[in-house]
Amino acid sequence: MHLLQAGADRSTIALWLGHESIETTQIYIDADLKMKEAALAKLSPFNGRNGRYRACDRVLAFLKSL
Repeated sequence: MHLLQAGADRSTIALWLGHESIETTQIYIDADLKMKEAALAKLSPFNGRNGRYRACDRVLAFLKSL
C-alpha cells in the first residue's frame, strides 16, 4: 500500500513482488479511505448534479420486498 500511495504503478509493484500477473497483485491491494476519497473527488456526477442519491418510493419498496 505504501508503494501504491507513493505513486508506484501496479504493474511495477507486481514485478517487484514477483507476481505472475497484475490480477495476483490486485488481491493484496486494498485502497484506504483517503485514497477512495481522492478518487471520488476527481469524478463528477453523470448528470452534473451534486448531492446524494435518493431512491424513489418504488425502488425502496422493491428493496424492502427482497
